[in-house]
Amino acid sequence: MAKGVRKLILSGVAVIALSGAGYGGWHWWTEGRFVESTDNAYVQSDISVVSPKVAGYVRDVRVAENQQVAAGDVLVVLDDRDYRAKVAEAGANVAAQKAALGSNEQKLVWQRTQIARAEAELASAEAERQRAAQAFNRTRSLASDNWTSRQALDTAEADLRKADAAVLKARAALAAERDQVAVLEAASAEIKAHMEQAAASLEAARNDLDNTVVRAGVDGVVGNRGVQVGQYARPGVQLLSLVPLPDVYVVANFKETQLADMRPGQKVQVKVDAFPGRKLTGTVESFAPASGSKFSLLPPENATGNFTKVVQRVPVRIALPKDTELSGLLRPGLSVVAEVDTRGRDDHPHLAGSVFGTAISSKAVAEK
Repeated sequence: MAKGVRKLILSGVAVIALSGAGYGGWHWWTEGRFVESTDNAYVQSDISVVSPKVAGYVRDVRVAENQQVAAGDVLVVLDDRDYRAKVAEAGANVAAQKAALGSNEQKLVWQRTQIARAEAELASAEAERQRAAQAFNRTRSLASDNWTSRQALDTAEADLRKADAAVLKARAALAAERDQVAVLEAASAEIKAHMEQAAASLEAARNDLDNTVVRAGVDGVVGNRGVQVGQYARPGVQLLSLVPLPDVYVVANFKETQLADMRPGQKVQVKVDAFPGRKLTGTVESFAPASGSKFSLLPPENATGNFTKVVQRVPVRIALPKDTELSGLLRPGLSVVAEVDTRGRDDHPHLAGSVFGTAISSKAVAEK
């Protein structure tokens, strides 16, 4: 009887094993062989590094570590006394140029009155010359008939020559006054150029003053805050970081041998190590333009005699839905497992050159 029970148990185990193997084979054939998986995947986000545009000592820090902020919120305030002085200096320079322009415009008005005076003097000289010419002609006629003396004729001729000289002098004076207008107009143009330069300097000084208040460029959470009151901040030096939660995505580094059937638009099951038992359904968004090793600080040089082939990995960007139970809980750097379902690959265009942020090319759309 013991042998019968033993045979029954062994038979049951064999049936269960065969059933399990059959189910496993069926599952692999219907689903498993279409799934490409990797645990070399991480949550990522477009982290904004905040640094000042101007240099100065930190006067106030308005945010704390891990604080939620909105775009436009004040993060850090720098000492602005030097920049206020520069604004005042630039404003005074603008005022000085405006005063110089006003003074030159008044000179132009005065110069036009001088031109009018010179024109009147020229008209007077021409009238005097006409009178002297008439007197000379009469005296010459009388002298030819001996009705007047030679001395009177000489006097009339001298008066005519004086009148001619006076006309020439008046014309030269008028030309000089008119030329002075061109000089004053050129001076006005130069002053206007200086005034525009001063206005630009004033605008730059105001911008520098505004930049002493460092504001958040995006909505996010403050992280990696290294700024302290009294610290000397310089342009380009990091003060803190802003993580735009919950706008996160996954970068999965698949082996090059796994990419043949992958296409943008395919569904991805994402398992986050920090939240076991919960799954997210993402979408393949794009492929990196090169393997990860090509973007390293020291890319590998394979043109050597001791070459060893190593399977390369290509970063694949996976978009995550924003309205899930894990929204706001995912943090950049968390480890995940990504499983891409490659079924229906012919329904999606294969973009060998697709890069981050590019889901489909216009050419592929036209072909589709």
